[in-house]
Amino acid sequence: MKDASSSGAREKIGRQSRCGLMQKSELEVLAVSAILEHRRLLAADQAVYDEWSRASDDPSTSSSVLQTLQDEYIARQKKSEAHQENLSEILDALGYVPDVPFEGDD
Repeated sequence: MKDASSSGAREKIGRQSRCGLMQKSELEVLAVSAILEHRRLLAADQAVYDEWSRASDDPSTSSSVLQTLQDEYIARQKKSEAHQENLSEILDALGYVPDVPFEGDD
């Protein structure tokens, strides 16, 4: 039986190694893309959370709908956590956080 924590550690080391082999310009492009994706994930997560909150305040909402929204939010949080770890590894390899303007800040 495989130890999940050791396979996760090997995967992390593999990503760090790949990042370490990339040029700074490639890492910066990857970092900007990952930051933009992270922002999109956060906005989508917030929308699900807001819907869950509204549904929780509505006494006519069924418990199955509330459970579905809660499950969706928790699943999204896990995905966001994994994405944040990946983003962190990219930024660690790059050595700085590149400037990424927010949409509408043009």
